[in-house]
Amino acid sequence: MRDFSWKVFSMTGDVESYLLYTETCNSSLQESETAREVSEDEEAKE
Repeated sequence: MRDFSWKVFSMTGDVESYLLYTETCNSSLQESETAREVSEDEEAKE
């Protein structure tokens, strides 16, 4: 989804496509941070 919205934005300059792109980037960053925190918690329990 991120690549698609970036391609649409780069070809059209559509602001909504850019906002969708940034939203998906932020979502993936938050998910990776959450996964990292979970793995650190599991390591601490061992």
